[in-house]
Amino acid sequence: CSDCGKTFHQNLILVAYWRVHISEKPFACTSCGKSFSLIYSLFRHHHIHTGERPFVCTSWGKSF
Repeated sequence: CSDCGKTFHQNLILVAYWRVHISEKPFACTSCGKSFSLIYSLFRHHHIHTGERPFVCTSWGKSF
């Protein structure tokens, strides 16, 4: 990273990390307009609107 000197093995991870420094959030929720710097964060946020709980704990059986 040219701002802080942190290094990464993949350029894609560097680009995502760099957005933290410039506060860029190019991924917006079409339901509420909230923006995110990582596409994964947008996908995770989308579950709020759909009510989907795709992850199940194998020990307790609870979904989240």
